Amino acid sequence: MNLKILVCAKRVIDPNVKVHVRADGSGLQLDGLRTTLNPFDEVAVEEAVRLREAGHAAEVVVASVGPAACREVLRTALAMGAERALLLELPHEPEPLAAAKCLAALVRRENPDLVLMGKQSTDHDHGQTPAMLAALLGWPQALQASKLEPGDGALRVTCELDQGSETVELPLPAVVSADLRLNEPRYAALPAVMKAKKKPLELLQPQDLGLPAPAPARLHLQRAELPAARGGGRVLADAAGLLAALRDEARVL
Repeated sequence: MNLKILVCAKRVIDPNVKVHVRADGSGLQLDGLRTTLNPFDEVAVEEAVRLREAGHAAEVVVASVGPAACREVLRTALAMGAERALLLELPHEPEPLAAAKCLAALVRRENPDLVLMGKQSTDHDHGQTPAMLAALLGWPQALQASKLEPGDGALRVTCELDQGSETVELPLPAVVSADLRLNEPRYAALPAVMKAKKKPLELLQPQDLGLPAPAPARLHLQRAELPAARGGGRVLADAAGLLAALRDEARVL
């Protein structure tokens, strides 16, 4: 196989950073926090690079949709091994459907054989964009992939389910979303980071892809608040007391 792979990448707050709720409950305090490439998308980039290194792909292109600051995560993907990057600049981060429509326009422009992306992002955890993108393109999809085996014009993909897993065979072109179990992403060494600065990163505007001006967001956060504090535990005298507590309080039995 000689695939062209497009990987979708999103910029998120570093999962290792502690995020606080604003005092007035209007949202999360995100200013000044460290950002990174979405871990699920990082797995997708790694898988695309591995496919190219194994001789199954000819080119790996990484794409993102959002503000100019997304360039930093595209550089991370380039340092991991992608050949070039695309950024469709928007004034704000798009919600899932808007992101899928923008990505669909990028896919039609690039005409890849395979689109890889994370199954969800670690900021909102919507997990909607991969399926929406496949639907907009009219392409087959495999979600939450933990194993990917290229074949003759098709892919054999093992997908993780709530109970067990299933293996499907997809004709190409197709959309595949990556589960964390798919691989262990590589660490980009300093020489690779320096080389990534010289790789092409193309900046695009919606009108370049025939898209209308960004519409106002349809999803609005009403209020953010921390979960209620957990009450303290207590010691029960015997097994009978434990069973009574489970039956009457925890409602397990």
